[in-house]
Amino acid sequence: MLLKRDLLEDIKAGKVDLIFRRWSRPTVKEGGTLKTRVGLLAIKAITDMSPDAVTGDEARRAGFEDVADFRRWLDTMKQGSLFQRIEVGYIGEAE
Repeated sequence: MLLKRDLLEDIKAGKVDLIFRRWSRPTVKEGGTLKTRVGLLAIKAITDMSPDAVTGDEARRAGFEDVADFRRWLDTMKQGSLFQRIEVGYIGEAE
């Protein structure tokens, strides 16, 4: 899963704890970790859902201003049959 540097910094700072992804096949697993440019992330929970079900609170937790901002971002993402809500947290520096 590729994440932009500014999003990674927000996760590290505790400002973002939720990521949304639309893809053909998931590349992370619940309970796993993800090595990134800013350190290691925990993949705490993964939920299959519809993009239409994203709430304002979830959009803000993912770093968006509101649901409309989230939808504008989603329109730029590649198509995929699976949409997931992924809870993440920063663990620390990667070894």
